[in-house]
Amino acid sequence: MKVAVGSQNPTKINAVKAAFEKMFPDQTWIVQGADVASGVSDQPMSTKESIRGAKNRAKRSMRALKADFGVGLEGGLHKIGKDWFDTGWIVVINKKGEQGIGSSIWMKSPEKMMEHVFKGIELGFVDDLIFDKKNSKHAEGHFGLMTQNALTRTSAYTDGVISALTRFVHPHLYN
Repeated sequence: MKVAVGSQNPTKINAVKAAFEKMFPDQTWIVQGADVASGVSDQPMSTKESIRGAKNRAKRSMRALKADFGVGLEGGLHKIGKDWFDTGWIVVINKKGEQGIGSSIWMKSPEKMMEHVFKGIELGFVDDLIFDKKNSKHAEGHFGLMTQNALTRTSAYTDGVISALTRFVHPHLYN
């Protein structure tokens, strides 16, 4: 079966592939990325905006690649009280229009980093600046940099995709 990922980012594509293979090990999966727009800001600043971006990516990639499933992954920042948290939202949609939603871990974003975000710099670029990296979004990402790779962007997103796939593992609980 074919899975379209709404991104060309290898960390996201690898996370989706790992999650589908783990949840459905008896199936053969062809997982491909598609360069589609999220329809939201480059740095989503709410759960609502992040989920909307993930949903747009899932639908658009599935149509673009004529796939059985579309998967959108959208990282974003979310304010709880005075604190900001980074998380990734995942939406998985099948041809019937059924959708599963999940998220990665939530990690508090340090004030020092948020100062840059409030100036209009996307968190991924802030990570590169603070940690003296280049294109960390396509590697360990914020989660990996903050945890010295105890967690990585791929591992965190894999867990999020798995949580979104529960809708397809137990469809009788959702209908």
